[in-house]
Amino acid sequence: MSAVLEIVSPGAMASIQDLGRNGLRKVGVPRAGALAAGWLRLANALLGNEEDAPAIEFFAGGLLVRALEAPLRLALAGHFSAELRTADEYRRVDSWRSVTLAPGDTLRCTALADGRLGYLALAGIRVAQQLGSASTDARAALGGLDGRLLAPGARLTAAACSGDEMMLKASPAADASPIRVVLGPQDDYFDEASIARLLSEAYQVSSAADRMGVRLEGRPLRHRPEKGVEITSDATVPGSIQVPGQGQPIVLLADGQTAGGYPKIATVISADLPRLAVMAPGQTLHFAAVSVAAAELAARAHEAALRALIAGIGPLAEPGAIDLKAIYDANLVSGVVDAQVR
Repeated sequence: MSAVLEIVSPGAMASIQDLGRNGLRKVGVPRAGALAAGWLRLANALLGNEEDAPAIEFFAGGLLVRALEAPLRLALAGHFSAELRTADEYRRVDSWRSVTLAPGDTLRCTALADGRLGYLALAGIRVAQQLGSASTDARAALGGLDGRLLAPGARLTAAACSGDEMMLKASPAADASPIRVVLGPQDDYFDEASIARLLSEAYQVSSAADRMGVRLEGRPLRHRPEKGVEITSDATVPGSIQVPGQGQPIVLLADGQTAGGYPKIATVISADLPRLAVMAPGQTLHFAAVSVAAAELAARAHEAALRALIAGIGPLAEPGAIDLKAIYDANLVSGVVDAQVR
């Protein structure tokens, strides 16, 4: 029997995303895919899905879903909690865990405690692919459910599910360190003072932030007069930091265009781009320059940390519940004696 998840309310910009379309930028197709790919992989791991299975990415909370027809299993990833309503109870559900919904149960993802997005994965989800991915690129009308953002009444089909609920033993740690960048490829379009400003002053995430990119606010960066404020359009990648004529940097994200005519002062390294991508308007950040070799080492360390989190997934332990395994492992019942022995 199949289970069905109904979107009662999508909240803000909820969409279907997986790990994206690789290898098509040369023909003008953005990668799309999850802005925080590690969180999507954690949500899928909590369910036993393939790590690149599609899930719901949502912004700013407010996503409300309902189970239909058969029990189904969800997993939550991100810094938020949810409200579960069943026929018998109402309770709060923390993130970084899976939860089972019976037919008629609803789950509402509440306001985000940190950042701007979260993920809701569905065990055994079935979504058709386009160009090798189910990821929604709404501007190109690709992927997802007919290439559109999720709307009230949309339904997702999945496998009926039962069994133990799971949780992360340790949730991803917050990281306030500088966002690391590799300078270039057009850093020569900017004077030394602007390079120093990029790497020393604070920037704030503006309200102009979506899946295409994030516009930052700070003291303007100045182009060299002899170079100008535009280049012959060339390739961009997620993480490219373009600087238009007004001097405020724009960091391209998963849905960003594949080519552009603004000079790129630097590129955010892959290990740190998800951290920037999930920042909410008003949050501040600093940049720090690193070498390509350091960026490659950071990517390996980032992947190793994610693998360690996945390896730590285990059965759910509700707050206040007795952890019998921990008691047995600690051998707290050894050495018992008979009090009647003299």
